[in-house]
Parts: sequence; structure tokens; C-alpha cells
Amino acid sequence: MTRVLLASRNAKKLTELRRVVASAGLSGIEIVGLDDVPAYPEEPETGATFEENALIKARSGAAATGLACVADDSGLAVDALNGMPGVLSARWSGRHGDDQANNDLLLGQLGDVPVDRRGAAFVSACALVLPSGAETVVRGEWRGTIVSAPRGASGFGYDPLFVPDDEAAGGRTSAELEPAEKDALSHRGKALAQLLPALRRLG
Repeated sequence: MTRVLLASRNAKKLTELRRVVASAGLSGIEIVGLDDVPAYPEEPETGATFEENALIKARSGAAATGLACVADDSGLAVDALNGMPGVLSARWSGRHGDDQANNDLLLGQLGDVPVDRRGAAFVSACALVLPSGAETVVRGEWRGTIVSAPRGASGFGYDPLFVPDDEAAGGRTSAELEPAEKDALSHRGKALAQLLPALRRLG
């Protein structure tokens, strides 16, 4: 069994990657998170793009553990905010990972923006770095619209505010979709799907 590290402590991201791997029928691979390996100094995410930050995390994880390492850097790019919060999505309100505060701030900033100008995209860059030094970086985007009030209890981050353009979503927010539906449509699902051939080779 080949262990592959996901450089994250986000249990929901870990569950998501494990679902994608399982649904693709990949065998011989065990996805582990940062809590499953000895602690190591994590490099600060100083990149200006999602791709740069994903590579920083994946390189750091592979070098410290000797495992193939997958890292995701993702966020929300809002058209009316010139692509922000972007790489600052998780700490938009000033406190890292405070979903409620981030959502409240975003809604406040879009308060007077009409529905037809509330376009946005979830973006995910996923990097896979092997102990050999080989690197793969992929990107997935998911277009949609920001609603005026949160809906749904699934997902995390900005999911309750984001209604995908996909007809399959039927006007539901990302937080109202079933996990398998979200995996099939989402930015992270699209990015991870592009990594499956490389992961299959590892197995």
C-alpha cells in the first residue's frame, strides 16, 4: 500500500480526496493527512497564486516525509471584487479559517452589488510532488453566483453563498449539494480528477 500525504489538517478536504480516489477505483493508495505523520515545520504560504501556494505545501510535505504529497490551495474569486479574496480566501476577515466571519465580510462587501454582477468562481490548484522531485500542478474552476444570504449546512468555507452555474445543481448552493454531487462538479473535484492518472501510477 502506497501512502500519499495530503498536506492539510482540514478533515473535510481529506474526506473529499479519499472519496475521489475511491470513486475512481484507485487501489493500492492510502491517503493520509498531516495529523497522520510526524510534525514538521510547514513553509509559509507566500505565493501570489493558488499554484505557487499549492507547490510550496506539496514540496514541503514531500521533503519532510519522503512520501508523495498532494496539496491544494483554493479559494473564491469574485468578479465584482477584481478576483478577491483569491489566495486570501481563508483569512479574508483577518482570522484564518473563520468561515462565519469571512462569509459575513463578503456579504457586506457585496451588499449593493446587483445579482447580475455577482459572478464568481471557486478555484483550486492541486500540486503533486514525488520524492524523486517530479512535480505536477493542475487547476480546476467552478463558475457561479454569490447569493445574498447563506443556504445549506454541508461543505465549508464559502459554500453556503455560492450557487453553481451547472444545471445539475438546480439553483442550490454548494452547501446544499450531496457530497457526491459536489465532487462531480466542484473546482477541487475537477483538479483532483486531473491528478488521478499520476496517482494511479503510484498505486
